[in-house]
Amino acid sequence: MLERKPVFPNVIEINHQAGQILGCNVYVVFDQAEWVLIDIGYEDSVDDIIELIRQLDFPLSQCKTLIATHADVDHIQGLAKAKQMLRTTVSAHLLAAEPLRTGDRLKTFAEIEPHGIDMAMPAVDVETLIEDGDTVTIGNLQLEVWLTPGHTDSRLSFRLGNLLFSGDNIYRDGCVGAIDAHHGSDLPAFIKSLRRIRASDVEWLLPSHGPIFRKDDALLDATIERLERYTHMADFGTCAIDWPLMDEWEREIAEGKLPTSG
Repeated sequence: MLERKPVFPNVIEINHQAGQILGCNVYVVFDQAEWVLIDIGYEDSVDDIIELIRQLDFPLSQCKTLIATHADVDHIQGLAKAKQMLRTTVSAHLLAAEPLRTGDRLKTFAEIEPHGIDMAMPAVDVETLIEDGDTVTIGNLQLEVWLTPGHTDSRLSFRLGNLLFSGDNIYRDGCVGAIDAHHGSDLPAFIKSLRRIRASDVEWLLPSHGPIFRKDDALLDATIERLERYTHMADFGTCAIDWPLMDEWEREIAEGKLPTSG
């Protein structure tokens, strides 16, 4: 058996445990014999992840559920395979359930033709729908479910004491999950989710990509300010709420103002 290397009590992050990057951050939350996985990553890493979990002496039959934080392929492509291997269930938000059930390659970003992205997206049923305010019980632990949309419409985060499995909401460098209307990004919702995290008393953020880091209110403030600017920038297309330059242009046209009139 391998020695467990928890990043916090009752929490193992698979990349840390393996000593190498296997994909997105995959968290094992455990208590007593029960455990869950938060995300699973790509299909080709499932065998390695489950073998590692077995070597850590987690009973494979005691996987209570596989949690899909949202329906992006880099987080959930391996769900169908892992579900079959572990004979367990999948838990996700209602808005993630349909693209998972149908294996929707467009909404999950498995297919992005202009960028040459063309991946399989095995369909998988979601047995348990979870929503903001729900709890997921693992032994004597309870994960509090937060719906934190913005990156996608189904983006879930999970609170465990002073920890927040914060997903793609914010990373240690202040970046956020990709903003793209194609898979349900919503800038005002993203800002609201970040403000919720900012206002909370959690101490540590456990993201879906990159290193775990201590909650930094100044970092969150800067990120929120940047996203607020995005809502008024044409750069973000249909994710922006307006483009003030067009209002200025309309006024100038109505006033007969010429480019040379200053």
